[in-house]
Amino acid sequence: VQLQASGGGLVQPGGSLRLSCVASGSIFSINDMGWYRQAPGKQRELVASITNGGSTNYADSVKGRFSLSRDNAKNTVYLQMNSLKPEDTAVYYCYSDILRTDWRRYDYWGQGTLVTVSS
Repeated sequence: VQLQASGGGLVQPGGSLRLSCVASGSIFSINDMGWYRQAPGKQRELVASITNGGSTNYADSVKGRFSLSRDNAKNTVYLQMNSLKPEDTAVYYCYSDILRTDWRRYDYWGQGTLVTVSS
């Protein structure tokens, strides 16, 4: 099983970006999916998560600006980021709580994608 994240880049303050993360491999089912981020010199923090039923949870710092969704048929989670601020600059990591076809359950992580918000 592996997660592949994409969509990071450089954007001006107030701009938007959309991150994607697709899970592939010997997957039986996926429970929670979501994104963490880690800014330079700071601890990794949860940005947003979504259950397989579609219930979402957001960090207070991104509520109203970020929107998380998933496509269960494609094993993909999307993070739409609007009204970006310089303090959103970080490496963003996707994760998935996956039940494999061998009935083992693990948290998997993507490779990280850099989001830089700067003028």
